[in-house]
Amino acid sequence: MKSTIQDKAKLVNSVFSKVYNKYDLMNDVMSLGIHRVWKKKFIDWMNPSHGSSLIDVASGTGDIAKLFSLRHTNFSKVTCVEPNENMFRIGRKNLVNFKNIKWIKSTAEILPVEDNMFDFYSISYGIRNVSDINKTLKEAYRVLKPGGRFMCLEFSKIDNELINFLYKNYSKAIPALGKYIVGSSQPYEYLINSIDAFYNQEQLLKLIVKNGFTNVKYRNLSNGISAIHSGWKI
Repeated sequence: MKSTIQDKAKLVNSVFSKVYNKYDLMNDVMSLGIHRVWKKKFIDWMNPSHGSSLIDVASGTGDIAKLFSLRHTNFSKVTCVEPNENMFRIGRKNLVNFKNIKWIKSTAEILPVEDNMFDFYSISYGIRNVSDINKTLKEAYRVLKPGGRFMCLEFSKIDNELINFLYKNYSKAIPALGKYIVGSSQPYEYLINSIDAFYNQEQLLKLIVKNGFTNVKYRNLSNGISAIHSGWKI
């Protein structure tokens, strides 16, 4: 089990080390820009109040941290957590002018922060890549304040047969697209396989509940291509 976890960590790190330089470009191309709409809806449902604190895990290039900060003209405290060295450098560079945002290089399973610190915990397109999802969810619960909110945005399972058929066929072209734009198809083969192997909406909801959260709900985006899960620490 331990070697499997270590193998996945190495694989995911290798994947992001190959794509970091054109990560945002590929996201725009693959989703036709729709990922930006999904992320805005994510922040809309979060609806942070003025001065709220956020820990954003698997921050990547910093999209969610930036949207959260701008919601109240940067009067919030944001901690970005990113395990991959290259993504960490790109994200920190992207948000260098946001003095209210700090960066920590760490995995999601062991967060180097104290208990009960944050109003919100977010993870966007990252929970699928963690080595141990239960440890990740337990850490999310630990670092949130009582009354704090866990929110996850992730690829999920489509609830429309026709859209699912079209999406599956479109997905087959993504590795070739990755090879053309990034120079390697392997990261995008991993992407497609990891989406297929990941939990559906109800399965993820049950995992979140199992790890202590209450009032757990989800909303589908674009018929379930992505989904937002929300839960509370009481």
